[in-house]
Amino acid sequence: MMTRQQMWEGLPEQVDLVVIGGGITGAGVARDAARRGLTVALFEMNDLAFGTSSRSSKLVHGGLRYLEQYEFSLVFESVSERRVLLEIAPHLVRPLGFLFPVFEGSRQPLWMIEAGMWLYDGLSLFRSPKMHKRYSRKELAQVEPGLSQKGLKGAPLYYDCATDDARLTLEAAMDAARSGAHIVSRARVAELITGADGRIDEVRVVDTLSGEEKTIRAHAVVNATGPWTDDTLKMSKAGPGQELLRPTKGVHIVVRRDRVGLEHAVVCFHPDDGRVLFILPWGEHCYIGTTDTDDPEDPARICATAADVKYLVDVTNVYFPEARLEAGDVISTWAGLRPLIRPLEGGADVDESAVSREHQILVGRDGLITIAGGKLTTFRKMAAEVVERVDEYLKLTGVHTGRMRPAHTDVEPLPGAVGWPPDARSEESLAQQVVRMSEGLIEDDTARMLIYSYGTRALALAGEVARNPSWATRLLEDRPEIEAQVYFGHAHELASEVADILVRRTQIHYRHVDQGLPCVDRVAEILGELQGWSEERRARSAEEYRDEVALSRRWREQPWPT
Repeated sequence: MMTRQQMWEGLPEQVDLVVIGGGITGAGVARDAARRGLTVALFEMNDLAFGTSSRSSKLVHGGLRYLEQYEFSLVFESVSERRVLLEIAPHLVRPLGFLFPVFEGSRQPLWMIEAGMWLYDGLSLFRSPKMHKRYSRKELAQVEPGLSQKGLKGAPLYYDCATDDARLTLEAAMDAARSGAHIVSRARVAELITGADGRIDEVRVVDTLSGEEKTIRAHAVVNATGPWTDDTLKMSKAGPGQELLRPTKGVHIVVRRDRVGLEHAVVCFHPDDGRVLFILPWGEHCYIGTTDTDDPEDPARICATAADVKYLVDVTNVYFPEARLEAGDVISTWAGLRPLIRPLEGGADVDESAVSREHQILVGRDGLITIAGGKLTTFRKMAAEVVERVDEYLKLTGVHTGRMRPAHTDVEPLPGAVGWPPDARSEESLAQQVVRMSEGLIEDDTARMLIYSYGTRALALAGEVARNPSWATRLLEDRPEIEAQVYFGHAHELASEVADILVRRTQIHYRHVDQGLPCVDRVAEILGELQGWSEERRARSAEEYRDEVALSRRWREQPWPT
């Protein structure tokens, strides 16, 4: 993997396909297209996974609640893709048990929930990570002792998967690069240029760090910009003439796990509006989410409000009454916009939670191919559909008429999964191998964190530590992350700013009690040395990260709702 600067400098003058957007969908399109033999350039105006793809519920799931809306095809597609991601990214996609507690007065009785579980397992062709089971009220007092017993009837336990959404995006982009794609972050597409035939054949791109501009010729262009989809469509001279999206805001909060007493992921219904939420274990922490509200804000500046935080605190206290969470227990928050398709009928009158998670592919009169909607779980399938549409377009325009080679994205592992061990005992052995390869400089807790972040690539990082012993220094005394991750992130993962490291290459921003602020200057110092920054430039990158922390804490400045 080249550095971000090398990617920019190495851009070719012409490619088969330009992909606009470095979220999970854009990365998936670049991966699929490059593996089929197309020359590809992907441009992301900020960092990879900067938008929704690092601000999701961090789940790879079938969408159990979509059964209630009779979206069986979406559930089938999702559970099928869940199985694929378990195979190609087992270090990032991990099985997680979900309790579905049923109380007296619940809108569905326990027998109906149980029937739904059988349907859910059936739609996965009975290939869920584990088959569901049912706990009685008495058994729940043992397996989830903090859960409210008031009116509790029982709870099925079913399985979906947790993931690191930002690193899943990163590895899809890395695999695209491994297949020849040029992945360029901090590069904003400023103009779509049409030729004499009215079709887009060039894009003008601006390096947002230096201001340098380049014009790249392209036979096809894909708009995969998530919540920025409508803004990108405005650059097209043949746009749809109306907004395509109805974005909704999803907020999550992070608290210490021992404050809740959580053992499993728990499915909740909010007592105020009945919306489905999750309380999810996350190592020493747990996170709660998500809200689902219309929001017209700039996707780059979206943040939680005090009302959002209280909404999530309230549902946790109902399900775990001994937790007695308060505003001061919230360590961090994140908020993102779901790029949902605007309903054709009903428009704004349709409830936010009822807006479909299906995706849609549009081809404009100028040839701009837009992918909108969809879910993290189905990104690979959506990407394959987009590239099929690209293939049709290239044949229609006479660029080439040959058959593209198969991409095999459903079986080829992502970079960190190459050589991944087959069982938990072998995974622990891999962590011990990381320690040995670092000549004992990497400690056990750091080694385990590294293998579940980098997969087998953690061995390469450990080798770097052995050659550079100071890189084993922890970024924070009470966290397992080490300085090697900053060096590695810059050299091999396109990281160029402090926020890239602390928010998306690691999870320090969310998990550290002070959101990583004590190590900001050190991270800026390392990146400055690697990129030849001036003192002013180093200070600016550090300050931009502090601004991001302030945005995530803005809710604290608002009065607590009563």
